[in-house]
Amino acid sequence: MPDELNEAVETVETYLAAMEARDLDGARACVSEGDLDLTFPGGRHFTRIDEIVANSSGRYAAIGKTIERRSAWSENAGTHVLFAGTLFGRWPDGTPFDGIRFIDLFELKDGLIVRQEVWNDAGERLLAGQKQETPR
Repeated sequence: MPDELNEAVETVETYLAAMEARDLDGARACVSEGDLDLTFPGGRHFTRIDEIVANSSGRYAAIGKTIERRSAWSENAGTHVLFAGTLFGRWPDGTPFDGIRFIDLFELKDGLIVRQEVWNDAGERLLAGQKQETPR
């Protein structure tokens, strides 16, 4: 993989590790805050790191990622990085979860993240749990 692509993957890894550790200054160092577009499941849009944390606090007590695949490529004057794997953590009530699939797509310009799109099956897991608990 060319150096530019390796550096983009490293930037994304650093960003995700900082977000998981709630090292917001470390995460901010990886993004272009004035030009940031973050899209999460349900069409939730954010432009600042703090907004992600504030929004996630009611969704998860803790969350982490097991990264199983990484891919990077250059396209349209930007560098793109795709990470795929599974989520683990605890729901707000403390119940643990593991094995929830996710895909994160990043766009970087000038070495900084300008866009992140997140897809995961957390909603499906919650719906499946509700169906199992519903009396028949």
